[in-house]
Amino acid sequence: MKVDILLGLQWGDEGKGKVVDVLAPKYDIVARFQGGPNAGHTLEIGTTKYVLHTIPSGVFNENILNVIGNGVVIDPISFLEEIKGIEALGIDICKRLVISTRAHLILPTHRLLDASSEAQKGKEKIGSTLKGIGPAYMDKTGRNGLRIGDILEPDFNKRYAFLAEKHKQMLSSMVAFTYDEAKLAEDERKWMECIEFIRMLHCTDTEYLLNDALKSGKKILAEGAQGSLLDIDFGSYPFVTSSSTTCAGACIGLGLAPSAIGDVVGVFKAYCTRVGSGPFPTEQLNEWGDKICTIGKEFGSTTGRRRRCGWLDIPTLKRAIILNGVTCLNMMKTDVLNDFDEVQVCTHYIVGDRKTDQVPYDLGAANLMPVYRIFKGWGKITDISSYDRLPVELQQYISFIEESVGIPIKLISMGPERNQTLIR
Repeated sequence: MKVDILLGLQWGDEGKGKVVDVLAPKYDIVARFQGGPNAGHTLEIGTTKYVLHTIPSGVFNENILNVIGNGVVIDPISFLEEIKGIEALGIDICKRLVISTRAHLILPTHRLLDASSEAQKGKEKIGSTLKGIGPAYMDKTGRNGLRIGDILEPDFNKRYAFLAEKHKQMLSSMVAFTYDEAKLAEDERKWMECIEFIRMLHCTDTEYLLNDALKSGKKILAEGAQGSLLDIDFGSYPFVTSSSTTCAGACIGLGLAPSAIGDVVGVFKAYCTRVGSGPFPTEQLNEWGDKICTIGKEFGSTTGRRRRCGWLDIPTLKRAIILNGVTCLNMMKTDVLNDFDEVQVCTHYIVGDRKTDQVPYDLGAANLMPVYRIFKGWGKITDISSYDRLPVELQQYISFIEESVGIPIKLISMGPERNQTLIR
């Protein structure tokens, strides 16, 4: 058996949660391989909306085991809140969840370091979610971090105190940044209570669990967070996340060999959005952008921030497909563009005096101008039972994207609910 991977091809918020929920019944295991509570995977089942941050999106299917891999960073406080929210729905999540002993922990002081770092940057801030993700990954690569496995050791409190004190010393050197010590003490107390709860969960070396599952014929879906354009190496640096969001990150974040990878499902919106700072060539700072935001309800599921909106960008999409080895595409939120008389797609860039379909080193260069192709809008979609019944204008839009990137679009989402999905 092979592991299929599902990941985002834009700046995150592509709709990965819904796709996992739709595809999950085909799998025995769904595994998260990177990111942390900065992710927000939204699922709408019936009239109820769920937002998952750390827990894999297969949790609402009782027959699926959900694995949090070693590449994920976990904030015990928000993690426990998420678990309680799911348990309130009558779901015994603890029977469906396994955590890697090698997953790193986010400390309360990591959040403070995140806030202080953004404050120091001033106008150059990257738009962090302030969840402590970056500092936690910095401790991981700096060989200072605490992992889930450490909470099972007898000297864990000593290890925690050492790292927390190191963070406090760093904070004391930050210019013009202060924090409430009493609140930090309360957060630390609450954090330790959550650690006690996590100790009762199934924590194990998940690289063995997953590889053994493959050998026994189990079907596994690896679920990514954020998007390919936020990858630490290949994103629009420095306006990126702190982990590997591409297909290669699944191997590192789950302990899988590259030869174990099967299909790679790339998820993208019929347009583009971005949260926070950073270059965005097709951003529409006009009525079009406002209309996409309003109809698409483009507000961050984790932060609540308004997303920047713009037209679909083929050069960045093609690059993400190359980096990930995408084998099929899923196009989300197609219905958001129903009321547009025309829809535009960026096909190339003009950079200085040359035309290119490649993404330049500096995506935010002042002399970069997108080149657009205009499509006629397709109006309301009333019947999504088959591809042939879609408006011809939408079929033309889909065909153009497929021809441009050389990969078929196998799933088309035309609404937030499971049944508003066309699988070709």
